[in-house]
Amino acid sequence: MGRIIAIANQKGGVGKTTTSINLSAALAEKGKKVLVIDTDPQGNTTSGLGLDKNELENTVYELMIGECDTEETIQKNVFDRLDIIPSNVNLAAVEIELIDAEQKEYILKNAIDKVKKKYDFIIIDCPPSLSMLTVNAMTTANTVLVPIQCEYYALEGLSQLVHTVNLVKDRLNPDLEMEGVVFTMFDSRTNLSLQVVENVKEHIQENVYKTIIPRNIRLAEAPSYGLPINIYEPRSAGAEAYRLLADEVIARKF
Repeated sequence: MGRIIAIANQKGGVGKTTTSINLSAALAEKGKKVLVIDTDPQGNTTSGLGLDKNELENTVYELMIGECDTEETIQKNVFDRLDIIPSNVNLAAVEIELIDAEQKEYILKNAIDKVKKKYDFIIIDCPPSLSMLTVNAMTTANTVLVPIQCEYYALEGLSQLVHTVNLVKDRLNPDLEMEGVVFTMFDSRTNLSLQVVENVKEHIQENVYKTIIPRNIRLAEAPSYGLPINIYEPRSAGAEAYRLLADEVIARKF
């Protein structure tokens, strides 16, 4: 059975969506069967993989409120070996709609349990908040991968996220583990990026991936074309970095 990885950080703009799109595509490029689940109402992973998020009939929202089943929400082969359960702004209403639902923390897990055997990896892009959607992602997942931007306030919020992971582990999903931390938006020209990496390594006990994702123009451009970096600019530094990260993720044993 495959691994389910939630990509989470309550801070916005740290590279969650970029990592969800490009790690998934790199895993698929390496022959793995991959499902991406977009649980962010902004739907940026959905549009970043080439789908028109405003034209979709079935999304993770319809799945969670019970209007369709799991298979009906999966957009198959958006790229080779890469499927997606998409999202759009409708998902913003799901917390209110499910306020009285029983076992609401397990809605996504119950839906994904029906298809998870078909995939080597399932990657869940979480919203930038510690909301019910993020909790659903963490009850579904085996591990949590945390992208951290190489900036001054990088550690701010990380301890809160680790606390949330531990709460979910204690109360909802005893099998949940920290996949680790991946540094994003690294600028080798600045001392600050280097200091941040060293600072985080000193302060956390979690696994830190060796691969560091560079700040890269091509990475920033690719989503506007609806393409992952390994297809948009396969020889760019960003594409190579995500291939290396995929190798590390595949090699990790839990």
